[in-house]
Amino acid sequence: MHVEAARELKAELRRELAPLAADRIAAGEHAIVALGLTIRAGEYGVAVRHSGQPGFADIVVERGVALAGSECDIRDVGVVTALQWAPDDLRARARPLRPGLSVAHIGVTAGTIGGFVVTDMDQRLRLLSNNHVLADSDRAEEGSVVVQPGPADGGVAPADRIGVLERVAPLLRDRPNVIDAATAVLDDDVEVDLAYPSGPLTGIAEADLGQQVEKAGRTTGLTRGQVTAIELDGLTVRYPVGLVRFDDQIEVTGVGPGPFSAGGDSGSVVYDGDTNAAVGLLFAGSERGGPGGQGLTYCNPVGVVLNELGVRFAGVDAANHPGVNDARAAKEALAIRLRDDPRVGGVGITRWHGRYAVRVNIVDESDVPDLPGRIHGVEIQIVAVGRVRPQGLS
Repeated sequence: MHVEAARELKAELRRELAPLAADRIAAGEHAIVALGLTIRAGEYGVAVRHSGQPGFADIVVERGVALAGSECDIRDVGVVTALQWAPDDLRARARPLRPGLSVAHIGVTAGTIGGFVVTDMDQRLRLLSNNHVLADSDRAEEGSVVVQPGPADGGVAPADRIGVLERVAPLLRDRPNVIDAATAVLDDDVEVDLAYPSGPLTGIAEADLGQQVEKAGRTTGLTRGQVTAIELDGLTVRYPVGLVRFDDQIEVTGVGPGPFSAGGDSGSVVYDGDTNAAVGLLFAGSERGGPGGQGLTYCNPVGVVLNELGVRFAGVDAANHPGVNDARAAKEALAIRLRDDPRVGGVGITRWHGRYAVRVNIVDESDVPDLPGRIHGVEIQIVAVGRVRPQGLS
């Protein structure tokens, strides 16, 4: 199946199944259905992840098979929870700080240091993790103390203070989220080591189906997995503050003897095992759905995380970290190049696959200008929109 056909099937399934899940939730049942893209027998297919009463599950399976047949990968995943803590896996105080260590807001149990970031305004180091790890699921105030290790691992203030909560992407309740993320600005005397188990990050990249990835997390340490679904919409996650929905998520399945992640690994940066490019920010996991009854792991697209928080990874060349200013420069260069081309209806900036991109509107999809895949390191998206006309009454 072509990727666009898979996206159309996903959209049709979502139109049918999302209202059913909403009705069950309104009636007090636990019912979730999330839809994304996956690979089936070497072709694109639809990933369906569900949980709920048998009657609801039967409907999900029936409609998935009816619309997509063997090209539909349907799995019961149980309850999806925000990963915070597992009592048997304590982590110690460590200096310098490094990715993978236990960390948390003083009122939370424990999560994971995903990495270290800076802004274009100043070079003060911040640590990156989840909202539910650093901001207690929106309940903490800016400037609240963050400790390493997390309180579940014995961290206390002021002895283990490393910084304070700074930037938070709120968890929206009235519409789907894309990220669960926050930063803490580090105290001046806190030293860090930027390296991951396989070395420093080289940049950011979009997740791809079948991609082999790694992460270093507070509970399960270094684990390896495979991206098994992308563009997963309708993922409903249980937080201490209630159910929160997410769209455009990444699913990872463990490829080792154990799961890819467990409670306390939230906040880990997931990166490509070959290139060391970051692809996701781990934030949640399911009860089951993976091989051997293991759970599945869910991640935010890391490009969206960085863009929304207004940060970039410390130690990474800006050329490998395109942001909105890079997109503006790329747009200007491409607009000059295409300004006299009658096949082009406009050039602008968009978000595509979790990153800033330059969008080129063309008149006819059968007559496409010869364009590179990127300009100045920024991806180019081409969309056929036809002729643009005024919408006044004639």
